[in-house]
Amino acid sequence: MSIHASDNTDIDLVISNYVIGMVYADEPLLRQAFHPACRIIGHYHGDLEWLSLDEFVAAIKAEGPAPSDTKPFWEIQSVDVTGDAAAVKIIDDYMGLRFTDYLSLLQIDGAWVIVNKLYFYHPEH
Repeated sequence: MSIHASDNTDIDLVISNYVIGMVYADEPLLRQAFHPACRIIGHYHGDLEWLSLDEFVAAIKAEGPAPSDTKPFWEIQSVDVTGDAAAVKIIDDYMGLRFTDYLSLLQIDGAWVIVNKLYFYHPEH
């Protein structure tokens, strides 16, 4: 499978939809970024979270959207694409908290989606 120049652009859009969807509690954007069978995994305040997409979306919606004047922050640290698989490392802020996310993406039917999110919460940020 060849790598197309548009893959990085498409992956950037998935990451943007993910972070903006999370910050503004936008369920359609989140569901567009993630595969329905994905998992969101990490330790949050010392507790292991192993969430389904529905559980993750519910938690984001329960927290509610950031104020409309909030500028979402994320920084892509690395992108590694091999064929239809990609690994992306990003740093992002959510509700004043800092996270490092390791996102596994897969191209399914021509569209990139996040199939796994492994995160680290930076408690001292």
